[in-house]
Amino acid sequence: MRWLARFAPLRMWARSLPFRVVVLTIGASIAILAATGFFLLDQSSRGIIEGKTQASVAEASSVVQAMQRDLNATDLRTTSVNERITRLAREAASRGQFGNQYIVVVETPVALIAPKALDSATIPEAIRQSVAGGEGIWSTPTLIRYTDSRPSEPGLVVATSLQASGELPYPVFFIFSTSQERQTLAVVQQATLATGLFLLLGLALTVYLISMQVLQPVRSARRAAERLAAGHLDDRMAVVGTDDQASLATSMNHMAEELARKIKELQNLSLVQQRFVSDVSHELRTPLTTIRMAGEVLYANRGSFDPLTARSAELLSAELDRFEALLTDLLEISRFDAGAAELALDEVDLSKLVTEELDAVAPLAGEFGTELTLDAPASCRAEVDSRRIRRIVRNLLTNAIEHGERRPIRVHVRGDAEAVAIAVRDHGVGLSPAQAGLVFDRFWRADPARARRVGGTGLGLSIALEDARLHGGRLEVWGRPGAGALFRLTVPRKAGGTFAASPWPLAPTDTEVGDVPVMA
Repeated sequence: MRWLARFAPLRMWARSLPFRVVVLTIGASIAILAATGFFLLDQSSRGIIEGKTQASVAEASSVVQAMQRDLNATDLRTTSVNERITRLAREAASRGQFGNQYIVVVETPVALIAPKALDSATIPEAIRQSVAGGEGIWSTPTLIRYTDSRPSEPGLVVATSLQASGELPYPVFFIFSTSQERQTLAVVQQATLATGLFLLLGLALTVYLISMQVLQPVRSARRAAERLAAGHLDDRMAVVGTDDQASLATSMNHMAEELARKIKELQNLSLVQQRFVSDVSHELRTPLTTIRMAGEVLYANRGSFDPLTARSAELLSAELDRFEALLTDLLEISRFDAGAAELALDEVDLSKLVTEELDAVAPLAGEFGTELTLDAPASCRAEVDSRRIRRIVRNLLTNAIEHGERRPIRVHVRGDAEAVAIAVRDHGVGLSPAQAGLVFDRFWRADPARARRVGGTGLGLSIALEDARLHGGRLEVWGRPGAGALFRLTVPRKAGGTFAASPWPLAPTDTEVGDVPVMA
């Protein structure tokens, strides 16, 4: 099929609406013209040939009647029937040849009276038998052949007979040339074909011009939409006239104005929201520091408190930690929203980085009874911000431990010439396809009723996604309920680079879709 895709007409058919309109119009016109042309040519041929036949039959009848009168008036005592018929045939042939109208052939028992140059095969055997079988007049088309150098030509044979008293009928054949009629038909055919070709060319040009005129406002609207999508919100289409094209331009301009207004409102709202989050986060730092200091004093002296007060001091310390983490995440989100986040790039061995993060979360995995396994090459280097990549990996690992249902977790690190991938595979509660589309939303939780044992703010995956995008990479997820999940981070080898595909597949190889994996 690739060679078909390279075929220029097929590419034009797929990409050009005027080309499709012209081709369809020409196809339909050819079918219509072929049908009408065939009908016209058939009717013309029938009319011309039938007219020639009727005229020839009338001429032959008139000549035969005159010959029959002369034959009836002949005194057979002074001459024989054969001599008289021969004389009448030669007189009729002389009149026909003089007017270049017909050739007369008469069959007598003695001889065939005909021009010397005429081939006897000109008269078909079927019409000879018809004349010999009874009285009447018959006609049939034929090909007039000559024994000299003259070429054959189309003709018409009209056959009848002369009656002499006491004698057998004498067949008489009138041969009319139809070359002029055939030439007329050829001229009609050529004129019809030329008219059809000119009509097709005219239709093609007319349809193309009409389609271009119709498509011009559509293309203008497309260009205007592209300019709007590129951020040129002040561009407008020219409104000319009062027809449908002008209405389209007016509607497009109105849509652009409303779109620009809505975008400006959303931008203002986003700025207000970003400023609010940033201001609140910064303003809360001071009271949080004071509360943190007081909380640490209480937590340090909890041993001297009664059990209820001591437990309160522990809860206060834990919630202060979570509150401080939330403020930190909000500040990070506000920097992403404001476009102020920057990378501190360095060439990092990601295999070593993942190993260090696995060691960091090993105590947490031990609390959950989860086994961590690393599948990575000896070295896999890339230009990244190690702090942000560590944050992504740590977030994926803690989520996998919390939702992994105490089953083994495997971390894969792979690289190719363009990119490096880090995949975290767990076999826990998993995700549905609908949940996979929401997992990176801010403050979203798959099961709000689920009790969290690992402190979290609900912004971890959102920040991880922004960190991945900041690197020019991708953070993707695969999951099935009961079959676990796989999170895959892919970043380019070189800062600012691109990659066509990830070195590690997103769908895990240890399970089929919908199946619970088999554990070793």
